[in-house]
Amino acid sequence: MGSRRDYYRDPNAPEPNSLKPGASALVTDEHGRVLMQRRGDSGNWSLPGGIMEVGETLEDCAVRETFEETGLRIEITGLLGIYTDPEHVIAYADGEVRQEFAVVYYGRVTGGQITVSHESTAVAFLNLAEVESLPVHPTVWLRLQHHAERRSSPYLG
Repeated sequence: MGSRRDYYRDPNAPEPNSLKPGASALVTDEHGRVLMQRRGDSGNWSLPGGIMEVGETLEDCAVRETFEETGLRIEITGLLGIYTDPEHVIAYADGEVRQEFAVVYYGRVTGGQITVSHESTAVAFLNLAEVESLPVHPTVWLRLQHHAERRSSPYLG
């Protein structure tokens, strides 16, 4: 742990020097619980996701990252929102300081089985009451709140 540090609305945050498109998936089970992973680099619980690679679409990225990080195969079913808050920056041990750029898709499980990856220490479907007592970054909590609101259109911000 400790190879990344998130800053959010922090006047002491370092200046960003990078911007990379990323995608996450908000996947629910038949009980409405949300698929989450405990990140190995920060210890926080988060949605599965990562950075887009050359040659793939952002949707492909969300599907690939979800499989890599959780062992579950998904299909994209919708869009929760686009999150590009310049007040959320992520500092990495190698000196990169990245401004948030994340598109969060809705997804549905189509196969696979839950598996912990080298990037996570735990993977589980959790209800929001369970998540409230866990370490979760405020920006992830915002996404969970937007999901709970059952918005009629995607969040754009």
